[in-house]
Amino acid sequence: MQYTHHKAKTFSDKVAYCLVKFFRFFADVFFQKRYGNRAIVLETVAAVPGMVGGALQHLWCLRKMKEDNGWIKTLLEEADNERVHLMTFIEIAKPNLFERAVVFFAQAIFVILYLVIYVISMKTAHRFVGYLEEEAVVSYIHYLSEIDNGNITNGPAPEIAINYWKLSPDATLRDVVIAVCKDEEEHRDVNHFLSNQINSGEGLTKPYIHNEN
Repeated sequence: MQYTHHKAKTFSDKVAYCLVKFFRFFADVFFQKRYGNRAIVLETVAAVPGMVGGALQHLWCLRKMKEDNGWIKTLLEEADNERVHLMTFIEIAKPNLFERAVVFFAQAIFVILYLVIYVISMKTAHRFVGYLEEEAVVSYIHYLSEIDNGNITNGPAPEIAINYWKLSPDATLRDVVIAVCKDEEEHRDVNHFLSNQINSGEGLTKPYIHNEN
């Protein structure tokens, strides 16, 4: 697992970065070191951008009668991956009724917010997700540290995680956190890449190529 940061250079980058830090502040205050519960809200929010972006890119390609070079599939797969993250941490953290209500309202608000940002500026929207995923990586690295230090019980991985990531039958929470963090690293890189392409004027002309190194 590796934390990397895209330096905010343009005005839209700085807007996206400040928005993410704003949301991070409230998450830190509300959840503190309750990383399982923090993950539930984080994944609820993180599952929105891929679906909104994929749907809007689909409509944009229909209007323009242009190819998407795989971006619609990439974004929708991102949304589905984040949904599995959410379902996994619901099994792990067992949110109470209040926390489920927070999830509901957080998702409702964020759908509208992200839709507005995307319509105004796709570049800013994808940069925002890139920074959001940077913070997700930080959170999961801290989560892993708490497990390794014995502050959080390293219990068995839920069945949904074992099936989705093809983990061993005796996989633990630690294995799940590592798998989720690697996914978030990928989403971080994908969204920063797409924002860069839009900023350069190339838009959807170049597909994202995963770098294994």
